[in-house]
Amino acid sequence: MFGIYLKRELGRRKKAALVIAMGLALGIALVITVNSVSAGMNQAQDKVLKSLYGLGTDMTVTKAQSAPKAGSSQGPSFKFGATSSSSSSQSSDRVNTQGGQALASSLVTKVAGQKGVSSAVGALTLNVTKVDGSFTQGKAKSSTTSGSSGSSQQGGPGGGTGSGGSGQPQVQGGGANFNVNSYSVAGIDVTNQALGPLSTSKISTGKTFTATQTDAKVAVVSASYAKSKKYKVGSTFKISGTKFTVIGIATPTSSESTIDVYLPLKQAQTLGDAKNKVTTIYVKATDSKQISAVKSTIQKNISGTTVTTSADLASTVSGSLSTASNLASSVGKWLSIAVLVAAFLVAALLTSSAVSRRVREFGTLKALGWPSRKVTRQVVGESMVNGLIGGALGIALGLAAAYAVTAISPKLTAQLGSTGGGGMGGGPGGQGGPGRQTASNTLEIALNAPVSLTTIALAVGLAVTGGLIAGAMGGWRASRMRPADALRSVS
Repeated sequence: MFGIYLKRELGRRKKAALVIAMGLALGIALVITVNSVSAGMNQAQDKVLKSLYGLGTDMTVTKAQSAPKAGSSQGPSFKFGATSSSSSSQSSDRVNTQGGQALASSLVTKVAGQKGVSSAVGALTLNVTKVDGSFTQGKAKSSTTSGSSGSSQQGGPGGGTGSGGSGQPQVQGGGANFNVNSYSVAGIDVTNQALGPLSTSKISTGKTFTATQTDAKVAVVSASYAKSKKYKVGSTFKISGTKFTVIGIATPTSSESTIDVYLPLKQAQTLGDAKNKVTTIYVKATDSKQISAVKSTIQKNISGTTVTTSADLASTVSGSLSTASNLASSVGKWLSIAVLVAAFLVAALLTSSAVSRRVREFGTLKALGWPSRKVTRQVVGESMVNGLIGGALGIALGLAAAYAVTAISPKLTAQLGSTGGGGMGGGPGGQGGPGRQTASNTLEIALNAPVSLTTIALAVGLAVTGGLIAGAMGGWRASRMRPADALRSVS
């Protein structure tokens, strides 16, 4: 009897049932869309953070850069010797450590021995500033200069004494042209490449280092740097007079890398005059759930260091990714709640209104002997069916919206700032040093909107809840009707 009556009543009130179902469907679809987009934002942020850390790296240990001494120069200086009056070209490299103050290599072993640490490796990040100069028509006095990548300066032409200005070469009786170019170098532990800067890249051409090449004059270069310099496997280049051979070309697996050249750690330490020094220690915890505890342990037992986790780095991500993520987690969440509340309220009011128009019907049923609970059950059953229909429509609309977002894949930008401690934002994952100081790395991420089974289950639960709320309101209204109400409606 219940099923027959339910089918007949829903068939008679298709328009009212559809309005109630669509109201619930819109609310549920919005919840699915917001949840899927938020999940996509989290995945994008994880992708950004993974580009900073080595794969499997849980935290980094660095030391904040100390303040420069009064009167000391913060930029690189270059000296060019006197030349003859004929044209002459000179080249000079300046190698500086970047990413914070150098740490003793012995700290790597100390960090690895802390409770909760699975493994730790050290890396040394350098900035190489190369100056190529040419001098003509006279003598160039020994001079100093500093500049940013790609800069070019020229002394005064003709005779007399000219000066290019503060920090520029001084030229006597002639002209001078020079170009300044910077690139980044990372010295890595070749015996454990699963952690560190190179772990976020894969070798697309050639090969990576072997465990025996701890002090070999070989290099792996990034794909973008190799393209700009036209390097290939077997090519050679010099840094401060030391010749290196390219054995592999690395392509980033998660985002654009900020490292141009990878060298064995000992070679980088020699170039940077940083024997037994590292700038960053990469740490992998034994349990990812204990990262906060491991961080506290390291900070407690190794003073003067800054420990940076992915949670710390997340706060440094800005740009459209950060803005969209904040909107999805704040405005989107409250908008979903508001729409759901409105949908539940509208469904309840429409159900109550529909019951009010069925006074003669329910009054007659009561006169025939139907108890109030049976009438209430009938109304709740109808509302539950409306809610389930709304849930099915809402899931379909939500999945369509999520698919549309994934198909379009809007591009979001993420700027990675410094954590202030010379961590990944200022080390391998950031840029610093001469010509790149305080520069941030901007990444472009494609947004996806994955829909999980948990989200689908939430949508079904909301559909049932909406049906119960509407049915409770309509059932309460129906239970208050009396057979006399049906007689009055006839008259």
